[in-house]
Amino acid sequence: MLITVTRSGGFAGGLEKLSALDTSGRPDAAELEELAQRAVAPAPDGYRYRITVDDEVLDLQDPCLSDAQRTLIRTVLGAGA
Repeated sequence: MLITVTRSGGFAGGLEKLSALDTSGRPDAAELEELAQRAVAPAPDGYRYRITVDDEVLDLQDPCLSDAQRTLIRTVLGAGA
């Protein structure tokens, strides 16, 4: 299984780090593959969100939301009701 992670943003802003890991032949392959499957599986009954601000798009999923994201989502969805 090939697992790729890209990290961007943070304090420095434009820094991006990309790394890939092939689990083939690793002694911890089964554990890593299970973690990967759990990480990409949607939360049971969890909502997914796409926030677009001008030209920026951010895809999010419950329960991994910051307080600011929760407040923004609640406010915008409430205004549209």
